[in-house]
Amino acid sequence: MSPASPVSAPSRTTALGAVFRPQLPPERLRAMARVADDAGLEELWLWEDCFLEGGISAAAAALAWTERLRVGVGLLPVPLRNVAVTAMEAATLHRLFPGRAVLGVGHGVQDWMGQVGARAESPLTLLREHLDALRALLRGERVTTDGRYVKLDGVALDWPPAGAPEVLTGATGPRTLRLSGEAADGTILTASTTPDEVRRARRLIDEGRQAAGRTDRHRVAVYLHTATGPDAAARLRAQIEANGEDPLPEHGVAGAPGTVAEAVQQLVDAGADTVILQPTADEPDPEGFVRFVAEDVRPLVP
Repeated sequence: MSPASPVSAPSRTTALGAVFRPQLPPERLRAMARVADDAGLEELWLWEDCFLEGGISAAAAALAWTERLRVGVGLLPVPLRNVAVTAMEAATLHRLFPGRAVLGVGHGVQDWMGQVGARAESPLTLLREHLDALRALLRGERVTTDGRYVKLDGVALDWPPAGAPEVLTGATGPRTLRLSGEAADGTILTASTTPDEVRRARRLIDEGRQAAGRTDRHRVAVYLHTATGPDAAARLRAQIEANGEDPLPEHGVAGAPGTVAEAVQQLVDAGADTVILQPTADEPDPEGFVRFVAEDVRPLVP
């Protein structure tokens, strides 16, 4: 599902990534991950969209096939997952591939949650309870809680990560953004987020952080609709319209590396720490898109 200090601090101020869209068959992931690793891309992001590909299984495979690439899952829908299972899988990834896994959780698309009988009456309450328990378990704590949705009785991981990893959450509305500031280590914003909306999100996140007395760094990762090539503008517009969004100039970028880098920088100036370039679903050359991000755009982004 499409979007603290980084798990592993990037070599540059801004971390840049690209999306492996789950509209591609799972067997394409190996080639994409290896291209990303070889080209020097910092982060490859996956989605756990219903009912396409599993986020944890895909991330584990991509991490195993590569040497240095960070792999993000943005995001895992919490109504589908018992928090103990999420913690077990997250801890396993962080121990197997230290500093290279980046995991985000979120409400999930409510229509999809309804399809599988997992729709929560209060998604915000569920997300808060899940975040609190997940972060505590990953810190190696023994957790007992009797919440509305999350119930644990003396649960602790036998193999917690060596250090507490960051847990990001997807957020759009004001209440979820404030919750992210309170209870998460970072926030994932959707590809339709404009620079002004990144600034607004930062303000709301900071309100939550202040309310919780948090002073640690909070990472903001933003997806960015991106297309390049001779038909880039038309493909980008069609993709944004297919998403039910207005094809405004600030809702995506199409064009040459310099144009894309400028759009990335606008999001960074607004408060993004990580920008993840999201290709269109009909991107004709996914591997080429990854090379474009790593080799052509990356050198232009500080």
